[in-house]
Amino acid sequence: MELRLLGPVEVHAGGRTVAVGPPQCCEVLAALAVDAGRPVPVPVLVDRVWGTAAPQRARRTLHTHLTRIRRLLERTGTSEGEAAPVVRRGGGYALEIDPARVDLHRYRDLVEQARDPACPQRRRLSLLREARGLWRGEPLSGLPGAWAARTRDAWLREHLDTVVAWARAELEIGNAVGVVEPLSRLLAEHPLVESLTATVMRALHAAGRQAEALERYGETRQRLVDELGVEPGDELRRTHLAILRGGLRQAPAPSRPAGPAQLPLDVPGFTGRAGELAQLDGVLSGAEGRAATVVVSAVSGTAGVGKTALAVHWAHRVADRFPDGQLYVNLRGYDPDQPVSAGDALAGLLSALGVPTQDIPLGVEERAVRYRSELAHRRVLVLLDNASTAEQVRPLLPGALSCTALVTSRDSLAGLVALHGARRLDLDLLPHEDAVALLRRLIGKRAEAEPRALADLAERCARLPLALRVAAELAVSRPTSTLADLADDLADQRRRLHLLDAGGDPRAAVTSVFSWSVRHLPPDAARMFPVLGLHPGPDLDAYAAAALVDTSLDLARRALTTLDRAHLVHATDHGRFGMHDLLRAYATSLATGEDAADESRAALDRLFDYYLATAAAAMDVLHPAEEHHRTPSAGRPAPELSDPDRARSWLDAERANLVATAVHAAGHGRPRHAIGLSTVLYRYLDAGHYTDALTLHTHAHQAAAQVGDLGAQAHALLGIGKTYRQLSRHEPALEHLHQALALFRRTGDRTGQAQVLNGLCIVEGMLGRHGPAVEYLHQALELFREAGDEDGQARVLGNLSIIERRLGAYDTATAHCDEALALYRRSGDRDGEARALETLGILEQQRGYHQAALEHLGQSLALYRTLGNHAGEASALDTLGIVHTRLGRPERAVEHLRRSLELRRESRDREGEAWARNGLGAAAHAAGAPAEALAHHTAALDIATEIGARDQQARARAGLGHAHRALDDPDTARSHYREALALYLELGMPEAEEVRADLAALGSPDLDPGCPDPS
Repeated sequence: MELRLLGPVEVHAGGRTVAVGPPQCCEVLAALAVDAGRPVPVPVLVDRVWGTAAPQRARRTLHTHLTRIRRLLERTGTSEGEAAPVVRRGGGYALEIDPARVDLHRYRDLVEQARDPACPQRRRLSLLREARGLWRGEPLSGLPGAWAARTRDAWLREHLDTVVAWARAELEIGNAVGVVEPLSRLLAEHPLVESLTATVMRALHAAGRQAEALERYGETRQRLVDELGVEPGDELRRTHLAILRGGLRQAPAPSRPAGPAQLPLDVPGFTGRAGELAQLDGVLSGAEGRAATVVVSAVSGTAGVGKTALAVHWAHRVADRFPDGQLYVNLRGYDPDQPVSAGDALAGLLSALGVPTQDIPLGVEERAVRYRSELAHRRVLVLLDNASTAEQVRPLLPGALSCTALVTSRDSLAGLVALHGARRLDLDLLPHEDAVALLRRLIGKRAEAEPRALADLAERCARLPLALRVAAELAVSRPTSTLADLADDLADQRRRLHLLDAGGDPRAAVTSVFSWSVRHLPPDAARMFPVLGLHPGPDLDAYAAAALVDTSLDLARRALTTLDRAHLVHATDHGRFGMHDLLRAYATSLATGEDAADESRAALDRLFDYYLATAAAAMDVLHPAEEHHRTPSAGRPAPELSDPDRARSWLDAERANLVATAVHAAGHGRPRHAIGLSTVLYRYLDAGHYTDALTLHTHAHQAAAQVGDLGAQAHALLGIGKTYRQLSRHEPALEHLHQALALFRRTGDRTGQAQVLNGLCIVEGMLGRHGPAVEYLHQALELFREAGDEDGQARVLGNLSIIERRLGAYDTATAHCDEALALYRRSGDRDGEARALETLGILEQQRGYHQAALEHLGQSLALYRTLGNHAGEASALDTLGIVHTRLGRPERAVEHLRRSLELRRESRDREGEAWARNGLGAAAHAAGAPAEALAHHTAALDIATEIGARDQQARARAGLGHAHRALDDPDTARSHYREALALYLELGMPEAEEVRADLAALGSPDLDPGCPDPS
């Protein structure tokens, strides 16, 4: 007898299919079969069959279906000589059947065997073919309800991975023809699955259909951009590039990806500098074959002289001599805002070299050491552009003789020459002939008719490449004017501005060219250019530009396009624009003159109002329950943020600008904007952007203190305290939270007091002080109820259930969590709903209801991912790992826990890292790898001890006890168990009984089983 779920629900016996009954009866059978051999609690069965629409007599109806199923299986099994009874066990019902007789479990077992790295190629292919043959169509076909829908989706994702693995195994033996058609059909149903597209492309290419393979890429890329707003991922891009290059192999992509290729686009129409290029070639040649300090070429020269253009052009010329990649960083040493720090630059360089974000060290020196280590056996060119000082550059220099660094700066960087053996190349103005040649190339044939005017124009641009390009664009845009007229016009402009001094400063010529170019702009673009220099962030889009100028979105886009064509701004990615630092400085000088001061202030007011209102609109979509706390719309053109994906994408794209706005506002007399952004964005930043959160809230606090706004100070202190809590820095967290509480009490803000008390509870809970934590929560709950704040009540009830769970009060914890979940759903707070579902999953896991735990945790994980809440996602993954470990699936547990560890490290969540490490240790122990478990638990103990997370210390100690016990070291195991027991008893946590049992199993004659070891 066989039960089939991977298609319509069927019982198959004796070569025939036996009818199960109506859909609801099929759903009950499926709900039991997915956990074949294990008891399924009655509430879980009811939830799977009816969800939230369970009838009053659901249990009685369930019993009727179970009786029918029992009789059917007994009758069918008797005729086949085997029975599959449904029995009452463990507070639920169990289907007593070998899981291998359920197609789902046999399918998963086949796939797991095929995934084993030691599995031979032919055996792997055979296993995957057999698994694929078990898939009969839509699983649980025809079954209604939310559980069936969720389960179908999850199984389908598993099946897509299996099909991709099968196809790749077929391609390894050259069976491309047999793969193309089934994969193409599946891709038509799931066009956004990138791994599927990549495999189809490989199959088409192997079948000699390269053009179709490239078409598939174009179609998928367009869909991703149109529907999701993202570009294809690494695997799909690599496959596309390999096909273009004709170097695609059927084997999987190499484990080590191709080196970074970060150089900006080569400069179109690069002209001249033959001598300087030869000198750079000589530096490179001289560095080869001799043991010497790595060569650093510092190219210095005045602004606009073409340092970056020369460096980029030369880097492209020699790129093939650096097969391990080319790195590029714009250090922004002369931007009006703060230059890029060495630490931030190193983080970007390490990421480009393939170091996962979570593995990038915190300190600058540690990052520099890791950076040099990554380059030690590679041949890489490093281009460090726009450096301001030698100190900014030194940590970024490679230590390997095989690498070369090229630095551009307006300064001579003498320290690099003296201490690092750098070769210096001073870049002068372009020679007259090269300047004329550049103009001739940019302007075209028309230039040949006026050689004298062309020479005059070159000199009046001071032979600076930046000025020459701006002037050439202006000449192209005015085809009816002669070059002589243009040269005279420029001369008049320079005289009018009195820019020439006795020394002939070339920077004066640049400014005159800018002024001349701006004077010939259309009115809308001319009006926009000066105010762009006021923008405090790294770039902007058309919406921000429209706010600055107080114009329509369409006119703003046209003006930006005009400025881009005139080389006065440059387009970056996805409709965003930046400015050369010289142009920004010139624009700012125009916007901050005496006559323009009022308009400039009004422009920044409009921009900051736009950012504040649009950020509030985005947060209203992500957290609608708090809409009444935020800023109303500014009534300006704003992007469509109607769904969470768009809202989060906008916040991600503008985060640097929003933080820069708050910093600027706090320092320039606009406290309302700094305070407002802190209030609006705290939930978004609280989901993992902790560095930005500290910057924003700290400046908001300074702004509030300057104007004496106690309430705003309190809210900012609350944000700072919560951020320190997320960073596991408990002392500063408590300090700032208590300061906030005192201010909220002074102002009589009872809701604010409740928020702080809720935050204090979390810190106290982290420190294992559950008594004070519960007291804070009861005070907070009373205050929220007095204020009628249901969202606040839900948060407190959720936290109360977490503390009660730790103390073993599972029934009370579940009741409070159910209440919180209902409140979150009523208010539409999806983030809160995800937290409550996660807590329910943890409670069910601790009570042994593993399948129910998996369902709630799966729902929670999906919500967290939809909301972009990485901290919540990591937490849900931790618990999923625990559940899979206890279900005897350590491999699956490790998948979840490794992803959690990545997320924890990315956000610098030290307590979360300890959680994930302990989970990985438990999974390793379950997989029979005690040495690996020992390493994970030791790392967890170190972190937990450092940050004072005593519950994780206890968990690590217990795990170390298990590991040493498995390694036949009972004395060390006993010592760790005693430490764990003492901590658990002190914290009042129910895990103490498990550890006491472990100690008893080891035999501890000197230990009173009723109390911990006094030592």
